[in-house]
Amino acid sequence: MPRPLLAHLPLAGALIFAAAGARADELTVSAAASLTNAFTDIAKAWEARHPGTHVALNFGASDVLLKQIEQGAPADVFASADEATMDRAAGAGRIDAASRRDFAANTLVLVVPGNGSAPAGLGDLAQDAYKHIAIGNPDTVPAGRYAKQALADAKLWDALQPKFVQAQNVRQALDYVARGEAEAGFVYATDAASQAQKVKVALTVPTTTPVRYPAAAIGSCKQKPAACEFVQFLSAPDSRATLAKYGFSPVTP
Repeated sequence: MPRPLLAHLPLAGALIFAAAGARADELTVSAAASLTNAFTDIAKAWEARHPGTHVALNFGASDVLLKQIEQGAPADVFASADEATMDRAAGAGRIDAASRRDFAANTLVLVVPGNGSAPAGLGDLAQDAYKHIAIGNPDTVPAGRYAKQALADAKLWDALQPKFVQAQNVRQALDYVARGEAEAGFVYATDAASQAQKVKVALTVPTTTPVRYPAAAIGSCKQKPAACEFVQFLSAPDSRATLAKYGFSPVTP
């Protein structure tokens, strides 16, 4: 049975950690797990341009991050892996709507272990060779929702459910495949690239809804000008170059 990914704290633990670490000169950014590598570099670039300011990064499934914010966890910027989660944040009055902007795009892919057999199509996942299929929990993970919709469109969702190993976020789904605990898994192209030595892309999975990443300031820009500046910084040339380095695509109208 796959092991839990210990690098991501449960909700209550994350709240305690965030509350304990918050300070006045700290900018807290809650971002989708698939942004881990890119945002780590972008945060360092931001700090270099703003001496004395520290960017505290909190990564996880987009829905879980929003739940943390709703329960009072300190957060200045929210970056989601889908529009729907950000729409909920906006509907609840959690963000400064004027600060919201899409800053990157991605692609859903099916990965298999580096030495595993690659299915020719999604329908091949019904074969006995694929006993475990890693997928983000569709109730909380945008990548899982994208995958569920693709499988439902292919009329495979119900048939494959007994094989699903649900992950808490897309990086955990990737780890299951990289460790050989699942014979296939649904992740983003950028996640697959981060473990290119351990997994390989078997299929690009078309999604009805484009995979786009919105970011916004939590609260008012008047009260948190640095948060709004950070959101704008995500579209700066250097940040776009960093996102491209990790495989993200530019946002198209």
